[in-house]
Amino acid sequence: MATYVLMTKLTPEISADLKRREAIGKAWKKQVDEMCPEVKWIAHYALLGPYDFMDIYEADGPETATKVSTITRANGALAAETWPAIPWSRYIELARSVDKKA
Repeated sequence: MATYVLMTKLTPEISADLKRREAIGKAWKKQVDEMCPEVKWIAHYALLGPYDFMDIYEADGPETATKVSTITRANGALAAETWPAIPWSRYIELARSVDKKA
């Protein structure tokens, strides 16, 4: 399983309507869980900044991550970016293997 970070920005209309935002969020989560049962959720955060939410999850690969992002956009996101993420310790291993070849 690979780790992904989903950064979501809602449309201004949804952001301004707190009751609707909650309902849309619950519907989104239900839809992702039904359509991508292999996804393992690690964390969900509301943010103050250029994005409204950050979700961290594990998926079996980029196709499932793309599906999660597509469902997100279909449910009121103005933008949804998906970033692959790797643990720090694995990054160090990769960096060392590159450094040895230089």
